[in-house]
Amino acid sequence: MRKEIDAVEHQAAKRIDPGTGALTISIAVLAILVSLILPWVGEHTGLAVLLGESDLFLPRLFSFLALGVGVAGSGITLAVRRWGLAWVCSLGLFAGSIIGVLSIWTQQTTTSNKTIGPGPGAGLIIAAIATIVLLVKWLKIAASRPPQLGETQRSDQQ
Repeated sequence: MRKEIDAVEHQAAKRIDPGTGALTISIAVLAILVSLILPWVGEHTGLAVLLGESDLFLPRLFSFLALGVGVAGSGITLAVRRWGLAWVCSLGLFAGSIIGVLSIWTQQTTTSNKTIGPGPGAGLIIAAIATIVLLVKWLKIAASRPPQLGETQRSDQQ
């Protein structure tokens, strides 16, 4: 009987409970999806950047990370509620947030000091903010895991 209880506890420790954070995550995912139809780079929409119509590397890489980790990763993690996937989302969104901010920065600067860049589109800014919001939420959820069960079992036996 004790082994069954321990097995159930062990399975429960692998799961996360996003609580009300799931709503924030869902809204941020929706913001990323909406940003794909808005301009990102010049006249190119986020979807056009994703499909390779723009030859800029950082915005395209950011679009893959935002859609892959931000949308698909968040959806899968909310569905299966695994603690390990929450950390994967956190790490992927960390990289995505940095690349998103760099994508905005590269649109504001050029190689010449005489002209400024065309500026980021509204969609790129919205996607970067939504990615940062997702990063904060997933880090909070992933870091909220209770201590390992093995440690609590050892302290109970002493």
